[in-house]
Amino acid sequence: MTDAARPGADDLAGDYASAGFGRTLEWGTSPAVIVIDMVRAYFQPGAELYMGSRDCLESAARVVEAARTGGVPVLHTRVSYGPGGVDGGLFFRKVAALRHFVADAGGDLGEIMPEVAPRPDELVLVKQYASAFFGTSLSATLAARRIDTLVICGVSTSGCVRATAVDAISHGYLPVVVRQAVGDRDPRPHHSSLFDLAAKYAEVYDEAETIDRLKGTPP
Repeated sequence: MTDAARPGADDLAGDYASAGFGRTLEWGTSPAVIVIDMVRAYFQPGAELYMGSRDCLESAARVVEAARTGGVPVLHTRVSYGPGGVDGGLFFRKVAALRHFVADAGGDLGEIMPEVAPRPDELVLVKQYASAFFGTSLSATLAARRIDTLVICGVSTSGCVRATAVDAISHGYLPVVVRQAVGDRDPRPHHSSLFDLAAKYAEVYDEAETIDRLKGTPP
């Protein structure tokens, strides 16, 4: 996706601005990066969930490398279900393509892409629902490490990225969504989700500024 018409805090004008939306939340002192569901299913041509672009994956890889260089913790998520999707509830029934993440489905669509593959010392959270917080140890893990800012990369913008950002701010962590490092299969929900996140739930940062901050370069 191109950078044209990407929404952010600067676009929050008119009724949104006058109603008090889009105030700036300052980046904290102890960030972590989370890479959400960047698995083969979304980036392999011909796969049912294929998004049609690798741009966000390549951006996320640069963000992850910057975090590692700066000594910032990196966490990952992937989706996996028990037999028949028994632990997926109504979400599994609603989204038919989730069947590819059943543990015994065969294939490699649930594998994290090599560009952002976790290192041995990086936590991989297995989830069944959209938010990386729901039903996982994420909040406890962040609290134990005194994390205050959660830098979010991954897919999809309108789904698991948005759900994670909303839950992050609800749990007291500042969500920073990296606009080039998140993606969706349709530009409409992608752009509208970024706009809504910037207005109400998160900070939306460009990749370059995110990388500078992760490396410890003063803004």
